[in-house]
Amino acid sequence: MKIDRRSFLSFTIGGAAGTALSPLPWKLTDDMAIWTQMWPWTPVPEKGEVTYVKSACTLCPGGCGISVRKVDDRIVKIEGLKGHPVNDGSLCILGLAGAQLLYGPRRVKAPMKKINGKFREVSWEQALDEISKTLADLRSKGEPHTVACIADSDRGTVPELLNRFLRVYGSRNFIRTPSIQDSYELTLNLMQGVRAMAGFDVNNADYVLSFGSGILDGWGSPVHMFKAHSLWREHGGKLIQIEPRLSSTAAKSDSWIPINPGTEGTLALGIAHVMIKESLYDNDFIDNYSTGFHEWKRHIIDGYNPEIVGKVTGVAPSTIVGLASSFARARKPLAVCGRGKGLTPGSLKEFMAVHTLNAMVGNIGKEGGIWAVPEPEYIEWPELEMDQTASIGTQQHRADGAGSSLYPQARYLLNRLPETMNASSTYKLIQVLFVAGANPVYSMPGSADIKEAFEKIPLVVSFSSYMDETAQMADLILPNHTFLERYEDVPAAAGYNRPVINLARPVVEPRFNTMHTGDVIIRLARALGGTIAKALPWESYEACLEEMMGDRWDTLVEEGYWTNTDFAAPQWSEAFETASGKFEFVNKEISSLARYSPVKPEGDEAAYPLILIPFDTMRLWNGYIGDPQFVIKSVPDTVLKKNDVLVEVNPATAKSIGLRDGAYAVLSTPKGKARVKVHFYEGVMPGLVALPRGLGHSAYENNLAGKGINFNELVGPFDDAATGHDAAWGIRAKLAKA
Repeated sequence: MKIDRRSFLSFTIGGAAGTALSPLPWKLTDDMAIWTQMWPWTPVPEKGEVTYVKSACTLCPGGCGISVRKVDDRIVKIEGLKGHPVNDGSLCILGLAGAQLLYGPRRVKAPMKKINGKFREVSWEQALDEISKTLADLRSKGEPHTVACIADSDRGTVPELLNRFLRVYGSRNFIRTPSIQDSYELTLNLMQGVRAMAGFDVNNADYVLSFGSGILDGWGSPVHMFKAHSLWREHGGKLIQIEPRLSSTAAKSDSWIPINPGTEGTLALGIAHVMIKESLYDNDFIDNYSTGFHEWKRHIIDGYNPEIVGKVTGVAPSTIVGLASSFARARKPLAVCGRGKGLTPGSLKEFMAVHTLNAMVGNIGKEGGIWAVPEPEYIEWPELEMDQTASIGTQQHRADGAGSSLYPQARYLLNRLPETMNASSTYKLIQVLFVAGANPVYSMPGSADIKEAFEKIPLVVSFSSYMDETAQMADLILPNHTFLERYEDVPAAAGYNRPVINLARPVVEPRFNTMHTGDVIIRLARALGGTIAKALPWESYEACLEEMMGDRWDTLVEEGYWTNTDFAAPQWSEAFETASGKFEFVNKEISSLARYSPVKPEGDEAAYPLILIPFDTMRLWNGYIGDPQFVIKSVPDTVLKKNDVLVEVNPATAKSIGLRDGAYAVLSTPKGKARVKVHFYEGVMPGLVALPRGLGHSAYENNLAGKGINFNELVGPFDDAATGHDAAWGIRAKLAKA
């Protein structure tokens, strides 16, 4: 398929990356009315004293520092914090619009209880008393293991408090929402023997081989990636984007390699094959700091020559040879993976296949390479004192199956929880569920199954600041302060290659009758008493946070962040904590993973001849936070027109079905169907249908609710055989005239 790449470097495609960093990110020329609408909540500050407060953005895993401008007690502007190691004065469109999440109409203003299907305001004392009595009753029955928590992270004092509370109560069911972090953590653990986060020294890389990663579409720390891309342009670095759709990242790359979806891991091993055949690898690293290479090499030589790989991936053999040569001969090459924003874990074998490329060029822990960033170590609490009920409870299996004999390597498996819960009509696997900083009813694949599972839980407690889809299904909502009203540590930035701790702090006093989630957990522990109260002895969350920060506290308050300036990746002789003490291409844990085969999409090809894939954009947020009012206005009408979502279809594919550009159609998958509009787009490969993530909300106000459809309603999870993680990247589909 030949495409004039220059024709795609327009504002609506390639320009998204640049505008996300500018002070004026919204498309004025497309929607001038955005600045003339006078919503009743629009802040109009009076004249007063101007002050600035350093804080941190918590709206995504990016870990950006922010500077908040105030006029008296009113926030009027949020900017990137100058000098911050991650974003250095820049900020994405969501962070710039953060004040709308404080002053807008989405807020849950007080504790709410669902009574006869409708939410009624209750007091904090009533809500906490009801929860503590339910928890005490479950413990008295010997069922503490039926309590669970879903959180957006497992790092920082708030997640650690939630996890500590559950364990001392008697449950192992702390569950982190899934992302590529799951697969990268496991890849580093299996191949390098370390428990660490994957960090990428993108600022110093000079050749980035991206296997579907939306470098300019929200992958990793978005602003950090934007700034790295600018450095590549300035210093002659190259970005090669491999994916089936011409995304903003592909449009701004030096070369876009269209590929059959789901075959990225096969291509990585095809590149490895060429590097082996032509001896384009780092002999020092392979010979002295790795093991299992020669056994692994035989599999690659036998099964992944460019001709075979070309037939599977749709990438020409000559292109595969060229990629291998360019990658291996670059001074500081880097290979990354995780599709789009990296919202699903993906296949472990794919991550390992891509990681072997980094090992072959010896960029593990090197400048411009991939680093193993240690997990935060500042939270040091005494060993838990467990009573008999807690000891027995924590010996029970996890509700999600993580760590079981079937999936011993997995730490969290939220994607498997609905299937397990829905398999039984009588047994209550979970009787109390806390949800903090997450919206799984909207953001998890297989939305219908998630909703069915939530309906089985007798007590769902949401800590959401907003009436999102998960909060709508809760029995109690205990609203947290927003990120501009609370203290919270934000350790680590997604994909950043050095340890950094950010401090979110109250920029304004809480506007409503909300309470910090950390304080709620401490109060519940106090109400339950005994060893549970002893494990969480602080008077308040703020006291807990300040104690954990220790001598870092003053720096955090003054600068807004703390970073270890002396941190450096260890030398290869000390970097690997495997049994061999070396990087392991093959070991007893992963020998069965040496052969890679692509994950197939769900569905019968005869009934569903097309393949539906999602795409991400910086203008649509699809996690815990939905688009603020001004951000949803920036979505182009090639994605959303009024309330209709447009699906991208190659003109040749559409014409073979008899569909015209702009026509309504019915999009069907094995999981459901939806009415859509057709958008002809030569940037998507034939046989595919591309649908944006981040639309189709049933919650929030009219600015967001009812616009488009939720991709997760049309796709389900697909368990990775090696880990149990969700490896689905799309689903079979069909389009028909409406």
